[in-house]
Amino acid sequence: QLQLVESGGGLVQPGGSLRLSCEVSGVTLDSYTIVWFRQAPGKEREAISCIRGGRPYYASFVQGRFTISRDNAKNMVYLQIDSLKPDDTARYYCAATTKFYSLCLTQTYINSWGQGIQVTVSS
Repeated sequence: QLQLVESGGGLVQPGGSLRLSCEVSGVTLDSYTIVWFRQAPGKEREAISCIRGGRPYYASFVQGRFTISRDNAKNMVYLQIDSLKPDDTARYYCAATTKFYSLCLTQTYINSWGQGIQVTVSS
């Protein structure tokens, strides 16, 4: 059974960096597209990026501060966030879908969600 568990969140100062991890179990990474979403307080959940077959795809608002990657041997997907801003404060989720390209960023097609992990950017 597909399961996703996020880790690596926490409190970070503005301008800092963070790498979130998503441990995928029950399937191989080649079977699904793994997606990162986030939901800030009072806002709707938004997609950030997805990866499948080693190929990344990013939402239009991403301007180079987010980098998605994966480690097939460990069945892990990562989201590197650089130059963190207070607006990046949110709960970050990894998810799985069978879709790719722009469809992977659509919540309708998500098959499974992780529990999420909090990232707080504050001085």
